[in-house]
Amino acid sequence: MWTPSETYPDPAVEILDPRFAKYRVTLAAVERLYHGCRWSEGPVWFGDGRYLLWSDIPNNRILKWEEETGVVSVFRKPANNANGHTRDRQGRLVACEHDTRRIIRTEYDGSITVLMDRFEGKRLNSPNDIVVKSDDSIWFTDPPFGILADYEGHVDQQELPTNVYRLDPTTGQANVATGAVNRPNGLAFSPDESRLYVVESGATPNRKIHVFDVTDGGTRLANGRLFIDAGADGAPDGFRCDVDGNLWAGWGMGKGHNGVRIFAPDATPIGHIHLPERCANLCFGGVKRNRLFMAASQSLYALYVNTRGDKCW
Repeated sequence: MWTPSETYPDPAVEILDPRFAKYRVTLAAVERLYHGCRWSEGPVWFGDGRYLLWSDIPNNRILKWEEETGVVSVFRKPANNANGHTRDRQGRLVACEHDTRRIIRTEYDGSITVLMDRFEGKRLNSPNDIVVKSDDSIWFTDPPFGILADYEGHVDQQELPTNVYRLDPTTGQANVATGAVNRPNGLAFSPDESRLYVVESGATPNRKIHVFDVTDGGTRLANGRLFIDAGADGAPDGFRCDVDGNLWAGWGMGKGHNGVRIFAPDATPIGHIHLPERCANLCFGGVKRNRLFMAASQSLYALYVNTRGDKCW
């Protein structure tokens, strides 16, 4: 059961390394903004409208939380079991859809453009998480989770390996950035875009986070290496970098592990935000990009922090 902290600093915000102390706002506490989802995912901030969108995948809807009023409403339903979201550099919503096995863009007039649903004539698996680079290219992961059962999509045949793709939305051309990650999940660029972090959900016995160098003129990934092994009690999912290059990762599984784990660029765990639910994904937002929004199981949480999110288009 969720009970907000009545004291400051909030004991839910744990310092694991002295480097994290400067990022904790001592007079800020974790807030629950909404409860009533089945599986929260894919938060994305719209600063121009001061609202947040996020997915409730099994309920087949995208929800909208308004910062000024705190009102939550349905943004889109049905939503084709949408999962991860981001914005392109023109401010448009870009989304991964499990049920239709595609990535789409919502235009300014509300119409939908299908950006990609096949590669080399074969259907994508179930696009999961997505980011946009400063050159407008769209990068996304394509594990099979949405076609393994009917809960977050529908049972279907896998036609492609579980790749990380790069799509040029201007030419419509896509390439495999890497095929070296078994069931890739969350992904995020470092602030200078020289590296890409990718969760390997299919790693055994534990989930892992890998980091790659961005090469070939920013079109492919190379020199993949282990960033962290999550261990038997860790389950990283989606994540984002702050402006200092720290990685803020949605985390689980189990009591004492659920929440957000923060890693320094050298892979040292420096902080943990404890939540009563497993956190699937997160993003930075708010007027000053210093508010961390956490999509966690049945709820949406938020916390003010003393840093800013990187690349909040």
